[in-house]
Amino acid sequence: MDNRKREFANKDRKYSKEMECFKGSWATHKLLHKKAKDEKAKREVSSWTVEGDINTDPWAGYRYTGKLRPHYPLMPTRPVPSYIQRPDYADHPLGMSESEQALKGTSQIKLLSSEDIEGMRLVCRLAREVLDIAAGMIKPGVTTEEIDHAVHLACIARNCYPSPLNYYNFPKSCCTSVNEVICHGIPDRRPLQEGDIVNVDITLYRNGYHGDLNETFFVGDVDEGARKLVQTTYECLMQAIDAVKPGVRYRELGNIIQKHAQANGFSVVRSYCGHGIHKLFHTAPNVPHYAKNKAVGVMKAGHVFTIEPMICEGY
Repeated sequence: MDNRKREFANKDRKYSKEMECFKGSWATHKLLHKKAKDEKAKREVSSWTVEGDINTDPWAGYRYTGKLRPHYPLMPTRPVPSYIQRPDYADHPLGMSESEQALKGTSQIKLLSSEDIEGMRLVCRLAREVLDIAAGMIKPGVTTEEIDHAVHLACIARNCYPSPLNYYNFPKSCCTSVNEVICHGIPDRRPLQEGDIVNVDITLYRNGYHGDLNETFFVGDVDEGARKLVQTTYECLMQAIDAVKPGVRYRELGNIIQKHAQANGFSVVRSYCGHGIHKLFHTAPNVPHYAKNKAVGVMKAGHVFTIEPMICEGY
């Protein structure tokens, strides 16, 4: 045997011994990897919960109107795959929509074509599917962070961008507004509690169109006051919808909503309104929900807009 063959033979024997050693320790090796993987999973799961975390208030000194407090820090912003079509604000450092800014201040209402309407029907149907997924998760102990995570994944599964994400730097994929929070609540680590009410606001972006809808849900058993509030708000919405037809002034919807809310002992939030929506997330018309407003415009076939009354206990 020449030196070269002897060298190969030595290497083969060494390799064989290494393989025997590897095989002999494989069970231990596998166990260690599984343990490390399990520990990582535990850390990820624990990061979804408030227990063990040092909760921080990002708005220290803010004069809260109720008992609810934010539970921070938040989970990191979730990525959206590059193959998903994105609105113009998705990658803007300030989350600014240049297309919306270009029309800021105008009261001109876009008339959608039949093709536009079909695009809106599709994205709104998909948004309804995602909202139903969120609704199915609502129960005591679930955090709004967990709901947001499910919403995000459901959007991606439907090849949709979650419209709230990075819209003027909003950090999440949906809005979750609990109890006294009027709207645009940021999902966080607070577990939902028996007796809460929570509004989930979903908007998806698909093929250049936004589809926006929201609904308020009971968490377990709620008191009669909460039931009456949610029922009255729903009735306000349906009465306004019943009035929608060509020729109706947008300002009239606020008269209808406020009349019914006040008749039941509630008041209407004036700070936030319904809005036009299509290829822009928020645009004309402005749709106030309170009486004697000065909304501009008359409804025409081809207009698409939201009606989203926000009703409060007291005045």
